[in-house]
Amino acid sequence: MCLVVLAFDVDAEYPLIVAGNRDEFHARPTQDAGWWPDAPDILGGRDLRAGGTWLAIHRSGRFATVTNTRDAEPRTTGLRSRGHLVTDFLQSELAPIDYLKNIDGSNYAGFNLFAADLRSVAFLSNRGGEARQLPKGIYGLANATLDTPWEKVERSKARLGSLLEDDKVNETELLRLLADRDKGPIDEVKSNGLPFSTAHALTAPFIVLPDFGTRCSTVICADRSGNWSFLERRFDAAGIRTGESRYSHQCS
Repeated sequence: MCLVVLAFDVDAEYPLIVAGNRDEFHARPTQDAGWWPDAPDILGGRDLRAGGTWLAIHRSGRFATVTNTRDAEPRTTGLRSRGHLVTDFLQSELAPIDYLKNIDGSNYAGFNLFAADLRSVAFLSNRGGEARQLPKGIYGLANATLDTPWEKVERSKARLGSLLEDDKVNETELLRLLADRDKGPIDEVKSNGLPFSTAHALTAPFIVLPDFGTRCSTVICADRSGNWSFLERRFDAAGIRTGESRYSHQCS
């Protein structure tokens, strides 16, 4: 998941609103969102290579999502999959901030992690800073630390703020926010050895490239009575919609 915007305790009806795009290589095997047969209280997509997930919710009313960090540190062999940070939280009974405080970040490649329930949201990155509980507000996350002012993050946060202000938060509008294919300014492009056109494409909220891009968009809304809705919309390498999964449940 390479773009997440999250609103916590801002809306009168929905204390938790999440909209996120998962950007990944198209060849990486993935399971569509659904309830997991081997962990039936978890709902989300699944990375079939490492077994974890980039974003999921738990029937009890817990949510987590993780993004990678874009940095120059060399990868170390023997590290745990970052996707297990999500599932480990969902299957625990710890408060979000307590779970994050118990993570040894050295066991993972660079990550950013949101963990939440309907009472609190916490954030941790192993690329700087300690775990922290977040006050109510609107947050944006890509492949740098929380609220890094990349244009696509700022633009997406502003659009979510406008939807909240105009009382227009719904699946259609949140998906439209995530479908933004406008690239960011040229001065934000960091090639890191990539061709300029490829690096520039990565500055858009919704990425379309032959080998890598936005694989799915996910929208989650949880109301104050514990009713959760979950929608995943999937796309091919050309950015064309290929299917979607929609679920709702009352947290137990």
